[in-house]
Amino acid sequence: MVLEKQLQRWTEARLIDSATADRILRFEEESGKKGLRWPAILAVAFGTLMLCAGVLLYVASHWDALSPSQRFILVLILVAVFHVAASLLGSKVPTLGVALHVAGTTALGAGIFLSAQIFNLEEHWPSGILLWAVGAVLAWVILRQWPQALLAAVLIPFWLGGEWDLATETYRGAWNIGAQGFLLLAVFYITAPQKESSRHLRMGLLWVGCLSLLPFIGDVMWSGESDTGYAYWFHRSSLPVPMAFLGYAAAYLPVLAFAAIARKKESVWMFVSAAWVAVLGLLSHYRDASRNPWIYLWVGLGACALCLWGVRDNRKLFINYGIALFALNVITFYFSEVLDKLGRSMGLILLGVIFLAGGWVLHRIRADLVARAAAGGGIR
Repeated sequence: MVLEKQLQRWTEARLIDSATADRILRFEEESGKKGLRWPAILAVAFGTLMLCAGVLLYVASHWDALSPSQRFILVLILVAVFHVAASLLGSKVPTLGVALHVAGTTALGAGIFLSAQIFNLEEHWPSGILLWAVGAVLAWVILRQWPQALLAAVLIPFWLGGEWDLATETYRGAWNIGAQGFLLLAVFYITAPQKESSRHLRMGLLWVGCLSLLPFIGDVMWSGESDTGYAYWFHRSSLPVPMAFLGYAAAYLPVLAFAAIARKKESVWMFVSAAWVAVLGLLSHYRDASRNPWIYLWVGLGACALCLWGVRDNRKLFINYGIALFALNVITFYFSEVLDKLGRSMGLILLGVIFLAGGWVLHRIRADLVARAAAGGGIR
């Protein structure tokens, strides 16, 4: 009512015409409708999550009392009921339909592993992940819903990592190659281009990348074949060169190929990221990598490069993440290399100085970088 009165006043004062007033009113009404969608989306998401958890809890509590045939029938029902419900309700409430289809694909993974348990199939858990990923891909091809694509984007690398882990479990330091591949993939996801046509999928990939980037940086730093791991790995042989070559090819080439196809000229930053990941993996193989200052220096340079990337592309997220990564890197270096050389009181005093002075400096640098990014164009 207030907006309508103001528009009427402006129209009577001949500041705007009637057509402009109508467009403003329609725009505000549509914006209000869009703003109301988030509570409904959250309610549907949490409701679906609690529904899945409740069903699984009920099944788990009665699982021992069921015969193998009853268990298998129950698994089939669990997989089918969500998709059937989504088909019936999706036309009326599209968001609910999408959520139920996601629940159905999630139940497919549980069904695959429960079926293997029921019939005592040969234990090779990556094959179950592969079947689950195939189901997610087929669901995306049929439904064209972004959550199915997001599930596939998570499950396919998970399957490859599982196969690599099982194939190289008798060799020392082999997982470092897989960790490099996951780290590069996290960078690829977090830097997904902002296209309005795939906005929801991009946001999902961004969240996956944000949540996995820091853990995989640590994984690469501390999973190398350094002398800190010899006490555990001494009885295992080194990874053969042909298998190492195959691992590096699987870790780097698919991500770089996707980047080159999807981002074209902008993919140069992904190739720079691949070089940074490769050097980080190389440094992790040096003696006592957790106390090697060069590895912390290299991570700090990577954080600075991420901030520069954010300024170039007007991406505030990159700047914030780069600043946070730099701060965590300094704190980790302090605890691993400096603190044990000082007394407890002096160590705490210096740590307080680092938090106060370093926090103030990083805040000023962040504000300056965000201002530069905003000056270069609309910051995102």
